Amino acid sequence: MATFISVPLKKTSEVDLVKPLSKYIHNTYPSGEDQTEYCRAVDELNKLRKSAVGRPLDKHETSLETVMRYYDQLCSVEPKFPFTESQLCLTFTWKDAFDKGSIFGGSVKLALPSLGYEKTCVLFNIGALASQIASEQNLDNDEALKAASKFYQLASGAFSHIKDTVLSSLNRDPTVDISPDTVGTLSLIMLAQAQEVFFLKATRDKMKDAVIAKLANQAADYYGDAFKQCQYKDTLSKYFYFQEVFPILAAKHCIMQAHAEYHQSVLAKQQKKFGEEIGRLQHASDLVKTVSSRYDEYVNVKDLADKINRALTAAKKDNDFIYHDRVPDLKDLDPVGKASLVKSTPVNVPLSQKYTDLFEKMVPLAVQQCLSVYNQRKSELINSTIAQMRDATIFANGVLASLNLPAAVEDVSGDSIPQSILNKSKTVIEQGGIQTIGQLIRDLPELLQRNKEILEESLKFLDEEEATDNDLKAKFKDRWQRTPSTELYKPLRSEGSNFRNVLDKAIGADAVVKERYQSHREAIVILCKPEAELNAAIPSANPAKTMQGSEVVTVLKSLLNKLDDMKKEREQLENDIKSVNFDMTTKFLTALAQDGAVNEEAISVTELDQIYGSYTYKVQENLKKQEDLLNNIQSAHQEFSKMKQSNSEANLREEVLKNLAVGHDNYIELVANLKEGTKFYNDLTDILLKFQCKCSDIVFARKTERDELLKDIQQSIAREPSAPSIPQVPSYQSAPSSISTNIATSSIPTPAPRTVFSAKQPPPRPPPPAMPSASPVPASAAQASNPAPTAAADSSQPPSNTIPSQAQGPPYPSYPGYPGYYGMPMPVGYNPYMYGQQTIPPYMYQPPSGQPPYPAQQPSFSYPQQPFFPPQ
Repeated sequence: MATFISVPLKKTSEVDLVKPLSKYIHNTYPSGEDQTEYCRAVDELNKLRKSAVGRPLDKHETSLETVMRYYDQLCSVEPKFPFTESQLCLTFTWKDAFDKGSIFGGSVKLALPSLGYEKTCVLFNIGALASQIASEQNLDNDEALKAASKFYQLASGAFSHIKDTVLSSLNRDPTVDISPDTVGTLSLIMLAQAQEVFFLKATRDKMKDAVIAKLANQAADYYGDAFKQCQYKDTLSKYFYFQEVFPILAAKHCIMQAHAEYHQSVLAKQQKKFGEEIGRLQHASDLVKTVSSRYDEYVNVKDLADKINRALTAAKKDNDFIYHDRVPDLKDLDPVGKASLVKSTPVNVPLSQKYTDLFEKMVPLAVQQCLSVYNQRKSELINSTIAQMRDATIFANGVLASLNLPAAVEDVSGDSIPQSILNKSKTVIEQGGIQTIGQLIRDLPELLQRNKEILEESLKFLDEEEATDNDLKAKFKDRWQRTPSTELYKPLRSEGSNFRNVLDKAIGADAVVKERYQSHREAIVILCKPEAELNAAIPSANPAKTMQGSEVVTVLKSLLNKLDDMKKEREQLENDIKSVNFDMTTKFLTALAQDGAVNEEAISVTELDQIYGSYTYKVQENLKKQEDLLNNIQSAHQEFSKMKQSNSEANLREEVLKNLAVGHDNYIELVANLKEGTKFYNDLTDILLKFQCKCSDIVFARKTERDELLKDIQQSIAREPSAPSIPQVPSYQSAPSSISTNIATSSIPTPAPRTVFSAKQPPPRPPPPAMPSASPVPASAAQASNPAPTAAADSSQPPSNTIPSQAQGPPYPSYPGYPGYYGMPMPVGYNPYMYGQQTIPPYMYQPPSGQPPYPAQQPSFSYPQQPFFPPQ
């Protein structure tokens, strides 16, 4: 009776986890020990998948432990990698566990780029393997009973978890084996079997009959619910697996009810309710008879039936002779109680006791995203602060250049180069002069063009795949069930548009730099000359010796020195701000562990204010001091201008010195801008190459998914009938016409009879007659031993079950003048035990003596005439 149901495993195709995951790690994490360790963990994960789902598994706990470890690792990996179609696209293909395929194609399978789908299928295999291990247990000892109950409850929990999560994990209709209806039914079946195991243990331990009856009745309830669910779901009945399961569930429902009634009858006998005892035993006997008559092929209940019948016979005998208690109707009996000792084991990660996280050091994706946003906020704050300081420096330099400071206070002789101009010329020459800036400007278009080509090629990948997807969607319509490329590529196209806007802005910025360069090129060229040529390029003026030692000059020099100190202070602040480093990983992980989510904005703003608040205050103080200092410099310069002798030569000299100072400032700024632009284009190239890889990877994954889907569609089309129904047979084909009925039967060819092989073995061939080899066989004896069949004999004797010696050939006509067909004799060797000569027509080939003819048809082997449809 102990027939238990197990679930077959799902089968999967091989998936390469190493290449895409390693590429993501190399693109996301800096090179170092962590990156190497993560790549090593990816290799281990790939090996674990092959061990868990890529090979046949033994029905043993070690195999189940391997599958559970893989499931636990998937749960750990899921929040740490962006497993989406647009980022890290891995397509997992699994076959339907119950569909065995057809002659036109393989079994039904589904390929999805979803880690949730992989987790669902692996969890299904956990439940299936647990059911197989439980079914293999030897239920003759307590340890095996406990193990079977544990594994059945684990299987029930796995199937129940799939029922609750499969639709949200897949976002599309799953295959039938993992649909909510199917796994819900399987969960109930496993729970019923776990309850039955407890019933068997209670019976084995000889517990009270009241307890055993409740356990059995509860198991009957579980089996009944599972059977009802199977009946209500039309999709399950077409699978051979469930065609085998249906009768077992019905039989188990009746058997467990019979057990419950039997043990309840024992309780009634103890309570001296002899009529109730007989009523329950009769009900149990009827249930067992139902199982024997309908499901005897699946379940053997002979022992149970004998036990119930013996008890029923004894109870009737005692009641008839002694107690004479009234036997109540079945509807009047009190229902048997129920006691459930089983429940579905919840799926709590980790399932495996030997689980160790391969990616323990890798932070979850939510924390990675928070760190990315935090770094962006930090960069914006640092860049805005540094830009503010640099703008202040540029503004100060501009004010000084407009006032020809400090050259004005240094050029009191009127015929020598001011020291500040000499310093500026030296700085320009040290940085490469006009050649450096010219080379940087010539490199920009090439870098820009390279980035444009990478971006265009990346978007071309998407355009070509999207066009192919649209064509296939238009061709197959509703059969083409996958995410449209138009929707899937929206994030990538948005990212591509951002890159295009960045390049457009960069082109505009390059044009501004070139224009500034052309405006100040002449002054830069002069600054690049040697000191003698530089002095000749500056016009001389009358000496202004009256200004030497003036108080105004002293004040201006003092103010200019203070301004230089402020510039140096800002440079130091900029270096300090850039050097600040703080790791927010711990804070984000703590917040995620405590609240289950991370409020990135609140945490980041608070931390950035604590870290950079003091630097921001110092910058603002510096800018305020510079503003006051520039006002004082402008006031002092006005007094200086009033005291200074002024003529046309002096004005021309001052104008040239101003242009040289402005040229120096612009040269420094242009070189910085061009170097920054070159670095920007190089960095953008790396980013665009990653974007190109991302587009290439997703297009490759989509092509693989497309090929799989096309293969499935072709198989489904091949499995479909070519027409909805066979057309009605014309009337002239359904019955012979009146003309054909008048034709003589002798002129109608008789179709060859179909050879029917009986299951019964033919009788053994009789031994050959014992005859002397030397004496000839009389013809009369030969005729007596092999009488020729007659028409009367053929019509009177029933068809023989003997297998014919050869298959019947095609029909041959028999019309007047046609002698008929006779089989040619088969060549054989000399046979001393030959049969006698048969009567052969004179026009047929006569075999030589000692060689019997091969019979064309066994005697007395008549076949029914089959209908013949004459040609029209």
